[in-house]
Amino acid sequence: MAVPSEFKYSKEHEWVKIENNVATIGITEYAQNELGDIVFVELPETDDELNEGDTFGSVESVKTVSELYAPISGKIVEVNEELEDSPEFVNESPYEKAWMVKIEISDDSQLEELLSADQYSEMIGE
Repeated sequence: MAVPSEFKYSKEHEWVKIENNVATIGITEYAQNELGDIVFVELPETDDELNEGDTFGSVESVKTVSELYAPISGKIVEVNEELEDSPEFVNESPYEKAWMVKIEISDDSQLEELLSADQYSEMIGE
């Protein structure tokens, strides 16, 4: 199972890719695999403010609905609107096409609390 080394990870199975002061966030391959076929993705609005741990949307699969949790605090600067029409991207390409939100980071220190790829792999038993 892919766990890209350049990303950080939350214990709630979100991945975080940092570029400049913006964090791109999605769910991991492990998470989408556990959920099964994704049929609907609900995401927030651009300009919403999030605090670490806030719910920012949900992913619905044929099995269940799973909440999405903000791994860091910040302001949403972009939302992947393609997921509204193509929720299957979450299964097909969790680290590329299926990014969910981009957040302008408000507290860099929160990044230190995220897991490395090795730590995340260990957590999921890979």
